[in-house]
Amino acid sequence: MSHHHIDVRYVANLARLELTEEEITEFQPQLDAILGYVDTLTKLDVSGIDPTAHPSPVFGRMRDDEPHESLPPESLLQNAPDQAQGQVRVPKVVTDA
Repeated sequence: MSHHHIDVRYVANLARLELTEEEITEFQPQLDAILGYVDTLTKLDVSGIDPTAHPSPVFGRMRDDEPHESLPPESLLQNAPDQAQGQVRVPKVVTDA
């Protein structure tokens, strides 16, 4: 599968970028090289490889949502802006109907 030439001016216009002529002449070979590399990757045989979302296994992303036992309850509220009876107080946000 051969890649088609993609014009840097066209891509810059889609991205709403204003490029100088110097930038266009610098970026065009880079874009062509990237597309050439993609062509190289499309030639690889990946028929025996399972698709993955991560290159390595992901374990323990989420911890159990449990209270921390070693801290006393009053220390958990020390940064609360307003508190009463061991609870965080918040302003009323519902008006009477």
